[in-house]
Amino acid sequence: MNQKGFSLNNKIALVTGATGYLGEYMCFALASFGAHVLVNGRNALAVASLVNEMERKGYSASAMVFDVCNELEVEAAFRELSGKPIHVIVNNAYSGVQGSQELSSSEDYIQSYRSSVVACQSVFNSALDCLRLGVEQEGDASVINIASMYGLVSPDLRVYDSASVANPAHYGAAKAGVLQLTRYLSVQFGPERIRVNSISPGPFPNPNSKANNFEFMARLANKVPLGRVGRPSELEGPLVFLASPMSSFVNGANLSVDGGWTAW
Repeated sequence: MNQKGFSLNNKIALVTGATGYLGEYMCFALASFGAHVLVNGRNALAVASLVNEMERKGYSASAMVFDVCNELEVEAAFRELSGKPIHVIVNNAYSGVQGSQELSSSEDYIQSYRSSVVACQSVFNSALDCLRLGVEQEGDASVINIASMYGLVSPDLRVYDSASVANPAHYGAAKAGVLQLTRYLSVQFGPERIRVNSISPGPFPNPNSKANNFEFMARLANKVPLGRVGRPSELEGPLVFLASPMSSFVNGANLSVDGGWTAW
């Protein structure tokens, strides 16, 4: 295997929801393999802080501030990029609340769907001309939608301390929609050499959860065949693989990065 095949040199990669816990790792992963990263978020200060941190470490990045749930903002952001290529898009943004079904409202479902399925299609449609320019320049373009193991299986509600903090049904329903959207786009745009794939992360709890709830972490780890939760750095390899020429014949696939959770 030629290690140079993973290079993202001369490629421009957009990461939505970039200032979140996993989003930051994704930005650094793509940048470390040579990509110029367009750092997206709706908080301009948080975006600027991440861009500055990346530049201090010698990486190439710039800000792209817009709310993925606001279609007018999405369209305006890509109008500013008119005539410029994008080679990689990582649709990572998501916003929603916790709580089991009886605590969930219709608005909770709408927000989950809006910030995932609708946001993915809005970004994709607005970026399509840029992706086509990326294909002209580099031979293909790669769109990576971040789904979830809960788009494939249901949460085990016994893991959670209470119904109010349970992973909600609307989250998994929305992520299942992301998986189907991925398949559809891969079929329609594959002939244009725009590849569309997804990653379904398993349990990647943030540091606060790890530090403040050891019993929950133990129950979570017990559900994973590898016997532990994931480390954010373990998403880097799958992400770079799907972004790079090494996955040039991978299209419409979902890559589970869950320690075997969905293999039970």
